[in-house]
Amino acid sequence: MKIEDSIETFNSLLKRRGFIWGPSPEIYGGFAGFYSYGPAGTALKNNILDIFRRECRYFGFGEVECPTIIPRIVWEASGHLERFADPVLRCNKCKTLYRADKFLQDNLPDQVIDGLSFKEMEKLIEKSILTCPKCDIPFERIEEYNLMLKTTVGNNTIAYLRPETATTTYLLFNRLIQDARRQYPIKIFQFGKAYRNEISPRQGVLRMRAFDQLELQIFISKEMEMEFEDYKEIKSKKLPLLDWKLQEKGINKINLIRLDNAIKKRILQKPAFAYCLYLGYHLTKILGIPEPLIRFRQHSINERAHYADDAWDLEIKTRQFGWVEICGIHDRTDYDLRKHAEYSKQSFEISMGSDPKIKEIPQVLEIAFGIDRIIYTLLETTFTIDQGRINLKINHRLAPNTVAVFPLVKNKENIRNLALKIHRDLLENRINSFFDAAGSIGKRYRRQDELGTKWCVTIDYESLDDNTVTIRERDSMDQIRVNISDLAEVIKKKQDE
Repeated sequence: MKIEDSIETFNSLLKRRGFIWGPSPEIYGGFAGFYSYGPAGTALKNNILDIFRRECRYFGFGEVECPTIIPRIVWEASGHLERFADPVLRCNKCKTLYRADKFLQDNLPDQVIDGLSFKEMEKLIEKSILTCPKCDIPFERIEEYNLMLKTTVGNNTIAYLRPETATTTYLLFNRLIQDARRQYPIKIFQFGKAYRNEISPRQGVLRMRAFDQLELQIFISKEMEMEFEDYKEIKSKKLPLLDWKLQEKGINKINLIRLDNAIKKRILQKPAFAYCLYLGYHLTKILGIPEPLIRFRQHSINERAHYADDAWDLEIKTRQFGWVEICGIHDRTDYDLRKHAEYSKQSFEISMGSDPKIKEIPQVLEIAFGIDRIIYTLLETTFTIDQGRINLKINHRLAPNTVAVFPLVKNKENIRNLALKIHRDLLENRINSFFDAAGSIGKRYRRQDELGTKWCVTIDYESLDDNTVTIRERDSMDQIRVNISDLAEVIKKKQDE
């Protein structure tokens, strides 16, 4: 099958099997940048979050939840009102807007666009004689387009929908440091909605106006950044690092490098930041995305955000969109707390060491995941077609259904009743079971393969005689017979393998 046909089949699967629907609301023609998750997609998202929350707790992170609508002064302090903008090209004839860097990357795929200034992009557009795709009219200049979504609260008080969860976490710092008994490091994460007024949303859930983030923040001292205890346990781990100097030379080969070697070679400057890269990699790998499709790409000095001392994107290679960022890892220095201290007239300084006179504003290290991007890349990289059979080889802990239970013949009441009893017993054992009696057994297998269900249990005439059932495994399609009384334990054991 051609890759184009495979992509078309995959895109169809997302809608047909209830993973992702939209743009929403579909019955009114759709609103660009807004999508809905069907039952399968919602179950998948919740399973991902369950694993992330479990792992975050293991690594010592607490969770907070903050408002999504925040007053204007916060975004003035953070710099979002001034700097949170995209470069856009506007056609003077049809008035269509294009995001300049994406427009250039699409039209000049062999050029390095990231990090170029407005003037450099304008010169490249002029040199390459790029015009409006609709009107063939030359563009005049690049404009700034602020991505903040504005609203009013109460008696016309200006506020904004948050474009990230991170800033709302920083606003809690004085409470967090008190809760942590003024001890470093403070590890906090937040999951929730963020909003960005994208110019021309495209690529489905990869670029939306309302999306989910899971962002981890570490508040830490400058001294601890260099002498970080948690780093010592993971310093020998190898990560696929592509630093900005290699990119400038046109080298895009992924090299696995030990973190301690990356520190020695000055690819990474701080052990605590290296730990953040490892944590982002760990959270991605445990979802089951194939390792050869994962890389870290470092931002060049010109590409970095104004607050960042270092920045890396964790990217997944997809068939449809190439390398896709699912996570950004940033060394934000003390920028955020310093700016909020200035605007709020609050002190965020913390005493350091044994001398209470020595104080500093904490540094912030950030790991920022886009959950919707994870969902897309996870589905795409585990989607396979083998001799016409669609199979979603997803981690069984993430699949919408763990087990599906089928009565072989739906109109035989004794078989159906036994199947329903087994289904309910599995649910009582906290095994996520789905009951399906519609269509031929082959079609039922195919439906569950498309959802990524790892095991299917079939109840047949033999089950009535000897109390055994058939378990069919998704990937190999191998089948075994087990006693009904042992079924729950067998599935639990398989889950742990």
